Amino acid sequence: MKALISLEIRRSLRNKKFLFFSVIYPSALFLMIAGPQGNGKVPHTNLSMGAFYVVAMASFGALTAVLMGNSERIAKEREKGWTRQLRLTTLPGRGYVLAKMAGAAVVTLPSIVIVFVVGALTKDVRLEVWQWIALTGVIWIGSLCFAALGVALGYLVSGDAVRPVTMIIYFGLSILGGLWMPATVYPDWLQSIAEWLPTHAYAGLGQSVVLGSAPGAQDVLTLAGYFVLFAAGAAWLYRKDTLKA
Repeated sequence: MKALISLEIRRSLRNKKFLFFSVIYPSALFLMIAGPQGNGKVPHTNLSMGAFYVVAMASFGALTAVLMGNSERIAKEREKGWTRQLRLTTLPGRGYVLAKMAGAAVVTLPSIVIVFVVGALTKDVRLEVWQWIALTGVIWIGSLCFAALGVALGYLVSGDAVRPVTMIIYFGLSILGGLWMPATVYPDWLQSIAEWLPTHAYAGLGQSVVLGSAPGAQDVLTLAGYFVLFAAGAAWLYRKDTLKA
């Protein structure tokens, strides 16, 4: 399993397109979206616009790495027969899933850090050292929920359809969940929907840290619930795919 994890990490680091969208793309979006904004408060919160977009774009970058990377790779590897070949070895199914998550996680961390640096330099976002560390931790750990979703989509959708399907889910969750703009500016009915989305809870973890408090119980439970759901779905789809092979 260690050999496969090492292989996945090297593949991720060699994939220039994947690195661009996972590492550079969120920082570029931060400059385009947050740059023209003032640094006033997000409506109905004590969060500055700069701090909001630091959390939002760092979370968006982590989501990009684990969701887009896992879904497309797994779907294509299934079609090429790579996963079938791995089943002929002694590698357990959980080893394959863990290797995929590890490969994506390696790229996730620099994408988070770069957004932090850009936010500090361009929007004068200033946090305590413990807050930067805690923020990195909750965004990184929270991305596991979407890594599980990426694995599930990789086994659910064919190689030809996986990109458009994943993009719809990816942008839908990001925009509706409040990663591109504050959910507090949405109409009341849309805010009610956003509160139940995993991306809204994901952003809420980081926002709590920025405000100097522990993550809210509702955000933690919501994200944990989605993680269990996505992981269970991925495991079931993996077993189903195994029976077909």
